[in-house]
Amino acid sequence: MAELLKNRYNTKFFDRFITSVQEVVPSFNKASFLKEIYDDEWENSALKQRMRCITLVFKNHLSDDFNTNVETILKLIPVIKKNGFKSDNFEFMFFPDFIEVYGIKHYQTSIKAFETITQFVSCEFAVRPFIIKYQDNMIRQMLLWASHKHSSVRRLATEGCRPRLPWAMAIPSLKTNPAPIIPILEKLKSDTSEYVRRSVANNLNDISKDNPETVVNLVKKWEGKTKETNWLVKHASRTLLKQGNTELMTLFGFGAIDKVKIIDFKILTPKVKIGASVEFALKLVNTNNNSSKIRLEYGLYYQKANGSLSRKVFKISEKDYPKNSTTSIKRKQSFKIITTRKFHIGKHQISIIINGKELDTLDFELIQ
Repeated sequence: MAELLKNRYNTKFFDRFITSVQEVVPSFNKASFLKEIYDDEWENSALKQRMRCITLVFKNHLSDDFNTNVETILKLIPVIKKNGFKSDNFEFMFFPDFIEVYGIKHYQTSIKAFETITQFVSCEFAVRPFIIKYQDNMIRQMLLWASHKHSSVRRLATEGCRPRLPWAMAIPSLKTNPAPIIPILEKLKSDTSEYVRRSVANNLNDISKDNPETVVNLVKKWEGKTKETNWLVKHASRTLLKQGNTELMTLFGFGAIDKVKIIDFKILTPKVKIGASVEFALKLVNTNNNSSKIRLEYGLYYQKANGSLSRKVFKISEKDYPKNSTTSIKRKQSFKIITTRKFHIGKHQISIIINGKELDTLDFELIQ
C-alpha cells in the first residue's frame, strides 16, 4: 500500500527542514518547534490539518512582521534546494499556506511572494481567497502571469482560477460567470508547456459543469488549430462527452449509431460483495459497410443512501470499429472500499452507452 501523504511530515523531514531554517534564522528553536508540532492532535490529523499546523507553528517561531517573514521564506527556498530535498516539493505547501493565512491584508507583498514561491511549490490553493476578496485585481494579475517566462507561474494563472479546483474552495463568482478568466485561457491555450495546456483543459472542464455553452463555443472555435490544441479541447470536453453532448459528439466525429447494436449483454456477477468486482460482457456489432468511429462507455448506477440511483460514466474505448464486424468485450468494476465513495448494499445497474446514447441497462445486487 502506498504511504499516506500526511506521513511525509516525519522526523527525517523536520530534521532536514529545521537545519535549513537555521541557516537563515540561526536562533530558530528546534526543540520548541517540534514540541508544538507534535501536540495531542498530530497523530490523528489529516494531511491538510498537518499542513495548517506547520503553518501556524512556523509563524510562532518567526517575527511579528509579515514582510519580514516573507523575506525569510524567500531566502529559505534556495537553501532548501541546496540541501538536497529531492521530492516533488509537495511537503512545502505550507509556504503558500502561510501567505494565505497571514497575507490576505498585505496584497502587494503576497502577490510578489506567490510569483516566487509557485516556482518552487504550487500556490494554486493559496491564491483562491485572494481571488474571492480582490477579484478584479487578481484577474488582471493572473493575465500578467500568463505571460511570465516561468511555466509554473503561467500555470498558476490558469490553475489558481479554476472555478471548481479539487480539494480547494470553489470560487462562486466564476462558477456563475467565467467570462473574466476566458482571456487567460485564450492566452495560454497554445502555451509551449504541456503542464500549462493541461491546466487550461482542466479549467475548461470545470467551467463546463456550470456553463456548458461557454465551453462548447470555445471548443468549436479552437478545434483544428494545432495538434496540441486539439488534445486540449478534447480533454476539456470529457465531462460534456460523458453527458452525451450532441454538438461535441458530432464535432469529434462520433456520428449516428443506427447501424451499430449491442448483443449478448450480460452481468456475469449478478451478486457482488463489497470489496469484489462486478463483471459484465457484451458484443458490439457494426453492420455498416464502412468502419465506424465509436465512443463506447458504460454507466454504473450506484445506489445512494436514500435508495435512489446515481450514474457515473466510464469509458471502454474510443476508436474505429471495422466494417461488418463483431467485437467481444468484457469489463469489470471494482467495489473495493475507498475513501471517496460510500457503497450502499442493494440494487445497482450497468448501462451501455454508444456515442452518448444510452442503450441496454441491467441490474445487479451489491451485498455485504
